[in-house]
Amino acid sequence: MKSPVHRCRDVERGHGHGQGRAGATCLQAEQRIPISKDVITSSSASAMWFIRDICGIVCAVITWLLLLYAEFVVLFVMLLPSKNLMYSIVNGTLFNILAFLALASHLRAMCTDPGAVPKGNATKEYIESLQLKPGQVVYKCPKCCSIKPDRAHHCSVCKRCIRKMDHHCPWVNNCVGENNQKYFVLFTMYIALISFHALLMVVFHFLYCFEDDWTKCSSFSPPATVILLILLCFEGLLFLIFTSVMFGTQVHSICTDETGIERLKGETGKWGKLPCWEAMQMAFGGPFSLSWCSPFAGLSCKSLSEHVPVPQGEIIEEDIIEIPLN
Repeated sequence: MKSPVHRCRDVERGHGHGQGRAGATCLQAEQRIPISKDVITSSSASAMWFIRDICGIVCAVITWLLLLYAEFVVLFVMLLPSKNLMYSIVNGTLFNILAFLALASHLRAMCTDPGAVPKGNATKEYIESLQLKPGQVVYKCPKCCSIKPDRAHHCSVCKRCIRKMDHHCPWVNNCVGENNQKYFVLFTMYIALISFHALLMVVFHFLYCFEDDWTKCSSFSPPATVILLILLCFEGLLFLIFTSVMFGTQVHSICTDETGIERLKGETGKWGKLPCWEAMQMAFGGPFSLSWCSPFAGLSCKSLSEHVPVPQGEIIEEDIIEIPLN
């Protein structure tokens, strides 16, 4: 979330508020008490979520097609024609487990609410229901007309304010935020692992084919085998570099308790940062266990009917709302 000074400047430029009012609001904003996400959010991380963005959907489909291509080459070009049965079983089992976990993590990252703030809750009735303290200041997002909790940012693709938004990733067709960052981290980790595994198998297969007859080391013709392996090698190397960098960036963001967009905008010092291990436990859903590596941990079947209703009313016009002292 922007610092109060930055927010006041935005209001002055975009909405024509007077300098005196903005300055007064800044003084009050420094004293504001963070609003709990439990009372400001009525959406659930367990509810079905899907962004209807053509670019994101295309990127997500391409991700699955690239994984299917890797699966095809690994199984039908390298493992099934292999004369070493144990080598094929071990590597085939390991590769398919990692690929399954990668796809499951991708689905969870794509179909989990990243922490969206309900649209249109910036009403007088709703603000009164929050039971805020006198002198406390809250902000309204002028784009989605919602009351923004601390560290929330508006995403122009999702068209929602997202709590602890790190960035919008087209490859998962979703924002990476408070509720789905774990699944995005797991997705990048498993993709990096299967990319490294595929590269190792390609190297061993090339060495095996050089020592043996090319016509016997694959069920495809030698030119087709070489082309398929080179393409897989290029894909694996590209994905290994990209996902390794993203994995490291995400873990660093969690450990420093600072999202990518907060670092980009220079928003620091307005919230109490958690220690690294505590931040990791919060992001991954509890103390360290095997569930940290599982994209299925925390999966439930709550329905939309279980959401907290948002009080109806007319949207207020002000972007900065100060609770009267009287």
